[in-house]
Amino acid sequence: MRGVTVDLATTTEGSGPPLVLLHGITEDASFWAPVVPLLTPWATVTTVDLRGHGASPDGGGYDLEDMADDVAATFGDEPPLVVGHSLGGLLAVVVAARHTTRGVVDVDQPLALGGLQAGVQQAAPLLRGSGAEFEGFMTAMFASMQGGTPDVEAAALAVRRRPRQDVVTGIWTPLLDWSPAELDAFVERTAAAVTVPVLSLHGLDPGPDYAAWLTARVPTATVEHWTDDDGADLGHHPHLRRPERFAARVREFASGL
Repeated sequence: MRGVTVDLATTTEGSGPPLVLLHGITEDASFWAPVVPLLTPWATVTTVDLRGHGASPDGGGYDLEDMADDVAATFGDEPPLVVGHSLGGLLAVVVAARHTTRGVVDVDQPLALGGLQAGVQQAAPLLRGSGAEFEGFMTAMFASMQGGTPDVEAAALAVRRRPRQDVVTGIWTPLLDWSPAELDAFVERTAAAVTVPVLSLHGLDPGPDYAAWLTARVPTATVEHWTDDDGADLGHHPHLRRPERFAARVREFASGL
């Protein structure tokens, strides 16, 4: 059902300007645990379980704008900096398009969604197939995003994920069921409504043309691609691979807002 706001499970700690952390699909607020203590000395940090994840209820649907409104309903009087990873990064941008925020940090979620849509539509029989087919696809997808993440670290993340078929296919309705033109229109409309500064920080290379693509649509955006000392991609969770560097970069970004 569209237009229904879900009361999300949240935890708040620290002191300073408000900062909201949004996790990725199949994950929950606990995935931010290594980063939170590095942010709380200077920020009031709220971690959120998105609808259908962690301790938050389902809400009867997974429209992205409704999910963004869920997040905005957790805000206090002062607009926060919204930091999101993967799905949370996309939602952070949607939140900024619909509500007042100080800025956005989008971690490893390109907004150019055409390639992702093509892959998801190709995998639709698996995503909507048996439980084993769905879980097999999700496992393979996350493995393909490992980058330079050591196997032991990737395995530790994998066992903590909770992939629910109804939640994933619900959230991915725009990828599964919309036409490319409909998806492009949503992205263009959302991007055009974002006026706050955006830090788009990637552990997987978003491609040589992505920075130009994004800044043409969100002129306030800055794009960064982080690698390890050998020049290899950090992988889909750069904030967990380099939490101290990440926290310092977020603080630097926040100081300019």
